[in-house]
Amino acid sequence: MTFSSTKDPSNGQLILLTAVLFISYLCVAIPLPVVPVFVTKQLDLSNLFAGLGVGIAFLATIASRGVVGALTDRRGAQIAARRGLALYAIGALVALAAGLLAATPWIAFAVLLAGRLLVGLGESLITVSVVSWGVGIVGPARSSRVLALMGAAMYGALAVGGPIGVILFDQFGFAATMGAAAVLPVIGWLMTLRLPAVAAHPDAERPSFLSIVGRIWWHGAIVGLQGIGFAAIGAFFVLYFRDQHWGYAGLGLTAFGVGFVLVRVLFGHMPDRVGGLPVAIVSLAVELIGQILIWTAPHPAFALTGAFLTGLGCSMVFPAMGREVIRLVEPHLRGTALGGFAAFQDIAYGLTGPLAGLLADRAGYSRVYLIGAVGAAAGLAMALYLRRRQRRPAA
Repeated sequence: MTFSSTKDPSNGQLILLTAVLFISYLCVAIPLPVVPVFVTKQLDLSNLFAGLGVGIAFLATIASRGVVGALTDRRGAQIAARRGLALYAIGALVALAAGLLAATPWIAFAVLLAGRLLVGLGESLITVSVVSWGVGIVGPARSSRVLALMGAAMYGALAVGGPIGVILFDQFGFAATMGAAAVLPVIGWLMTLRLPAVAAHPDAERPSFLSIVGRIWWHGAIVGLQGIGFAAIGAFFVLYFRDQHWGYAGLGLTAFGVGFVLVRVLFGHMPDRVGGLPVAIVSLAVELIGQILIWTAPHPAFALTGAFLTGLGCSMVFPAMGREVIRLVEPHLRGTALGGFAAFQDIAYGLTGPLAGLLADRAGYSRVYLIGAVGAAAGLAMALYLRRRQRRPAA
């Protein structure tokens, strides 16, 4: 997937926007593998609280998606994105304070939750506004390319940020790790000053948020079900490896991210070429195999291969279904529709952490990935049903 910024300035602008997202999303990626370790090892709390520490950020995004989508449509994507970047930095600084309060575990955990909520609110603003900004720059005809690039930036950041977070945590502690995370969105905010604004729609008539969700809920549910596998890797892969006394625990998100970005770079155009549902069907089947490999892994190589396959599988589901969502709504409802669509994935991310933590306490970490496999299988069944319904002749 190549761009020629000399022929079309919008291509260069899209690349810069992708770089903004990559740099700033490291603020999300760096804490992801270390929050569960901090909660269980330094605060001496259970896996349930470790999962809550990860998942509560995504619960914040769920609660704010409708408001964020409307803000993006009415005020403009650039304003929403810059507010999200500011919240990233503030949330990381609040989490830094939790690291300094580790001697009082429950106070530290409460402060950590506050920081994670702010990061989650920032993520809600970023994921909706940056996609809307990108589509506004290059046009809706290339919407799946925008979604593919933005996803590659996010999960590329996860691939890099996961090991960086583990290294910083092991070498310098939790507070220093959060301090490093806080600097990155500030850099991203400064980079946005070089990007053009896109038109807002402050006065356009708009239906209720729930009525828009009613148009897209099948596509959102498929994306939510595929998100369980990633959430399980993000929350518990490091603890799973350490429980098994395996090395290379920090490479789980790297393996996932490499697979994810590889598919986005090589096949990001496929939803526009062959349609969203065929791409989603193949992707979910690959994710299912990856989750089964992690669940049954007798050796770390099997688990890392499973994480890689999960990344391959998860990669194109969001842009494939997102392409269909963008085509279902009018331009002035695009931000609201994307907000509702992304909320389904947020629900998966938010609930997987604490529920999988309960399961891990009772049945071991490997069973968490059985739940991921069930989610991928359910998403695959829904995508196959939609594909059959799509092929039926019109009555």
